[in-house]
Amino acid sequence: MLWNSFLLAIKGIRRNLMRSFLTILGIVIGVAAVITMVTLGNGATQAVKDQVSSMGSNLLMIRPGTRMRGPRGAGTPDFTLADVKAIREQISGLAAVAPQVNKSATVVAMANNWSTSITGSNNDFFISGNWTLADGRVFTDAELTSGKAVCVIGNTIRRELYGDANVIGEKIRVKNFSCDIIGVLKSKGTSSNGRDSDDLIVMPMSTVQRRIAGNREVSGIQVSVENESDITQVQTQLTQLLREQRHLTDNEDDNFNILDTRMLAEALSGTTEVMTMLLSAVASVSLLVGGIGIMNIMLVSVTERTREIGIRLAIGALEKEVLLQFLIEAVVLAGLGGIIGIALATVASVVLSQVMGVPYTFNVMINVVSFLFSAGIGVLFGFVPARKAASLNPIDALRHE
Repeated sequence: MLWNSFLLAIKGIRRNLMRSFLTILGIVIGVAAVITMVTLGNGATQAVKDQVSSMGSNLLMIRPGTRMRGPRGAGTPDFTLADVKAIREQISGLAAVAPQVNKSATVVAMANNWSTSITGSNNDFFISGNWTLADGRVFTDAELTSGKAVCVIGNTIRRELYGDANVIGEKIRVKNFSCDIIGVLKSKGTSSNGRDSDDLIVMPMSTVQRRIAGNREVSGIQVSVENESDITQVQTQLTQLLREQRHLTDNEDDNFNILDTRMLAEALSGTTEVMTMLLSAVASVSLLVGGIGIMNIMLVSVTERTREIGIRLAIGALEKEVLLQFLIEAVVLAGLGGIIGIALATVASVVLSQVMGVPYTFNVMINVVSFLFSAGIGVLFGFVPARKAASLNPIDALRHE
């Protein structure tokens, strides 16, 4: 009985293919929109996590002032090398402690020039920031101690100033001195705040302090913790130690801030997830519209086929068989719309993920749920027309013109 009802439903759909296609169009659009929004949202969330992870492993970023970015406030002091030494000696469980001095400068190589960021630090900078070398080497102890004019450059600097040439051993002019290039960093791409991570030059801290900054101050410290589970404890210890180092009394607020990059990843991921849910909720409205369209066309179909229904009932068809025929027809329409919508969403997701620069991940759950939901819409909105067809009086149906 079920197979016969299915065949009758297919024949009913094939009678008017154009109308059937227009009927399921709302389901197609709704399913495709929901799956595409969720897939792109998941890709954006993963991209944010990857970008934050590329900043460093179990990373704590320490900056003077009460805000991580923007003006630090009048009278807020920088850190000192004594602060860095105290952190390294008094706090255990640290993989790397990288003091930083950050300055902007225009660099020149041959006939090319480029405005970039100069970072003065030590070799712990590469560990804490998850940097690896594409070519060359890092600083020697002698270079760090003496403040020699050597540097490791980002991929953007290499591309803009030298093209594809081998730059190891080449010189680059920074302000009023020349610097020997000893290494090139592997590309990281765009950071979570939209900045080009590869647009930087790293030098020994003493070099930047003496030749560019003109002082011995430290503008920031990156601390990489060995065990992720210890980050909260280390952050508390850092706060206590820096308050002592900066001679803050109990009634004074911290004049520095410590950013746990895990919190940054969670905040950004939470934002993208909320936006994904909102967009998916808006897109799912078209599924409701599609369901109403199916019910409307099925009611029209019942009216057009009243005489056919009367003949079936008159020759012995049961009401439940007529009910099942029209219900299956509605479910097939909705299910077909779901399949087409999934195919359309897959193509759209692959294309848009490449355009947006986010990873594409096939989410089995959202595809299965969307298909089942579309079939459920067929049951929900197809029941009323099917019930109407099954409840027709055979005599009245046979008289219908």
